[in-house]
Amino acid sequence: MPKLQEVGERLAEEWVTSRRPASSGDAPQPHELRASDADRERIAQVLQDAHADGRLSFDELEERLGTLYAARTLGELAGLTADLLPAEEQPINLDGRPVSAIFKKEQRGGRWVVPAELDVTAMFGTTKLDFRDAILQNRQIIINATLVFGGLEIHVPEGLEVVRVAKGETVRLTKQPTEPGAPVVEIRTTNFAGEVKIKEPPRRKRRR
Repeated sequence: MPKLQEVGERLAEEWVTSRRPASSGDAPQPHELRASDADRERIAQVLQDAHADGRLSFDELEERLGTLYAARTLGELAGLTADLLPAEEQPINLDGRPVSAIFKKEQRGGRWVVPAELDVTAMFGTTKLDFRDAILQNRQIIINATLVFGGLEIHVPEGLEVVRVAKGETVRLTKQPTEPGAPVVEIRTTNFAGEVKIKEPPRRKRRR
């Protein structure tokens, strides 16, 4: 099974690479995006926890906090915790690589930067993308999804619209209304017995 999975991942990578158009290069890269105060507080909490359990000395904590509050970009912030937590537990995820699930389940979520265009492959597996705490690189995100007896599951916050484009037809997948000009996730699918599921937050009850 591991060898079959490895072959499947290599074929999937070759497939999405052949379909990917040339990048314009105009959009800022994930590590170049500006950091928010909330992002700084996330990093500060990790640093303080590391000091509390002895992984950082007081001097190291002071030095990193100084760098933290002078930082402007997400890339500068991410480097401050790289040696403190494993990749899957980092408070900020700048991994813009394709997401592939070959005979397994893969997911991406938390505080992660969604690139303007993302390749997703699910072959006899499931990919889960959680946008509820994500940073969108563009107001229009394109997901190139190759689904071969696999599934794509997307969790969305309020105000994010998701549409699916397949065989020249566009179908709106989110049910809740969005404001004009709201960000849009466009899923372009190559589908062989695959499935796309959208998970939306519960509808708010109207006040009488």
